[in-house]
Amino acid sequence: MAIFEILKYPNPVLRQISEPVTVFDQDLADLASDMAETMLAAPGAGLAAPQVGKPVRLIVIDNSSDEEDHGTRVLPLVNPEIVESDGSQIFEEGCLSVDELKANVSRANFIRVEAQDLEGRPIDLEFEGRRAVILQHEIDHLKGILFIDHLSLLKRTMYEKHVSKKLKKQEKEK
Repeated sequence: MAIFEILKYPNPVLRQISEPVTVFDQDLADLASDMAETMLAAPGAGLAAPQVGKPVRLIVIDNSSDEEDHGTRVLPLVNPEIVESDGSQIFEEGCLSVDELKANVSRANFIRVEAQDLEGRPIDLEFEGRRAVILQHEIDHLKGILFIDHLSLLKRTMYEKHVSKKLKKQEKEK
């Protein structure tokens, strides 16, 4: 088991479109396990492979029913696709790859996802509320989309300026 470094915005890997998984082997299972450990250590509710520098279509989410059993039901999803959505909700999101920012994002309230398990078997799942938000957020990562892309131009520009200043300051301190 290993805990990965989580890539931070503006790392260009976060903007890559992930490749579909075609080989279902022990390496994939190990990657999913290490991603789960990384997510829980962060702590986070979901993690996509691009966030740890692996541009493949794999996500893990904490599918626990409440805060008390956090981390007891980590669900890996391979090649997930949203095939149905309905309703809308506004939810405050944050991201392990986007430091120092939380913002309200509008997402579907209900989604149906088709994916594969770690052995390549098809699975079909439905999610509502918070879990639907988490899934949409993580699936966006596989497309090179960050939650800041759902914000207004003003909020996104302000955040980008903040990150730019922070990076320049870090460079000067080296």
